[in-house]
Amino acid sequence: MPVKKKRKLPSSDDNELRKRKITSFTRPQIHGARLISAERSFSTKKCLAWFQEYTGPDKVLGPEGMEKFCEDIGVEPENIIMLVLAWKLEASNMGFFTKEEWLKGMTSLQCDCTERLQSKLDYLRGQLSDSAAFKNIYRYAFDFARDKYQRSLDMDTATTMLALLLGRTWPLFPVFQQFLEQSKYKGMNKDQWYNVLEFSRTIDVDLSNYDEDGAWPVLLDEFVEWQKLQAAS
Repeated sequence: MPVKKKRKLPSSDDNELRKRKITSFTRPQIHGARLISAERSFSTKKCLAWFQEYTGPDKVLGPEGMEKFCEDIGVEPENIIMLVLAWKLEASNMGFFTKEEWLKGMTSLQCDCTERLQSKLDYLRGQLSDSAAFKNIYRYAFDFARDKYQRSLDMDTATTMLALLLGRTWPLFPVFQQFLEQSKYKGMNKDQWYNVLEFSRTIDVDLSNYDEDGAWPVLLDEFVEWQKLQAAS
């Protein structure tokens, strides 16, 4: 009958080697999980404290606070990125963010500090290149910029907002702006506003595919007629 060999007890060196193998195998997973958790964590308390850095006694982020906020994130107040951010926050009044708008929007963006919002600026800018998102931003801009006691945008505001939204992408915008400045129109209603975007997306620069019998607002009929006269003179 063969003699049963005794099981060799692991030495302290063997234990240390085994410990190192286990540690080297598991550490990246634990470390990675912690990094992901840290990146995704969002603090409501920190977000509200950040908001309060810019608010006055009325607890609303107003024009003065907005100027400081823009300075901190490195974006000019008139930059279109601020319009995209307001859209994300669903802000109802230009130049103001309420606590509720701030918290809801920043939670959606997962931003609770300046640095995190700065890291999202390229994302916000990218929304302008998305056709569906841009349409929503454009439509949002009408009510955002409108005097809440008026149903239409006054023409100065409309022209300014159109320049911001379409000035760099619509070749006909400069002549459309000239038309508005010399026209009888003192304001722009929502239907006209919506149709200007559709016009800019579908009508050729030479206006050759414009259908005068289409369902376009009279304002755009008059623009096409005016532009054709300008081109012929």
